[in-house]
Amino acid sequence: MKNIVVFASGSGTNFQSIIDAVNAGNITANIAGLITDRNHIGALERAENHGIPARVLAPNKLPDDKKFAEELIDQLTSWETDLIVLAGYLKKIPAPVIRKFENRILNIHPSLLPKFGGKGFYGMNVHRAVINSKDHQSGCSVHIVTGKFDEGPVIARSVVKVKENDTPEQLAKKILKEEHWLYPAAIEKYLQTL
Repeated sequence: MKNIVVFASGSGTNFQSIIDAVNAGNITANIAGLITDRNHIGALERAENHGIPARVLAPNKLPDDKKFAEELIDQLTSWETDLIVLAGYLKKIPAPVIRKFENRILNIHPSLLPKFGGKGFYGMNVHRAVINSKDHQSGCSVHIVTGKFDEGPVIARSVVKVKENDTPEQLAKKILKEEHWLYPAAIEKYLQTL
């Protein structure tokens, strides 16, 4: 069975959808661990509640980027990681990690990439930009992580309608609902290619 390691920086609702999918047998893999860059977040509680090992690795607490990359690689190696799944992880993945796990890191982004992707486009920033652009649709995209933010190949997406009176918060809620079914399905399908 393959080992997934989830990276998260926040409440962990996508992490929970992955946990639920594994428990239901919809993802045929083991969640080997959680990496986060913050203490006292919902994702850590979720890991603890489900007996999933967790490690807090904050880049600003390490001497430099090289040491951060080494620590990540050591931890990922010890967990025998087959696939890294970013679920609301807000730090840039160091280049040595991307090289070591080439084509084995997935991310979900709350827009229809390549639209509204790249540096600075995360969370509510994305939804505000979509609404300000007057686009009639948005959604979420699962993509392979490369060295450039949100530019890797898209492997799955789901589209939602943007209504004229939608607020960024309402749009975020609609898209998050899509993320919760799309991401586990995309992970399972991608695992079959590894």
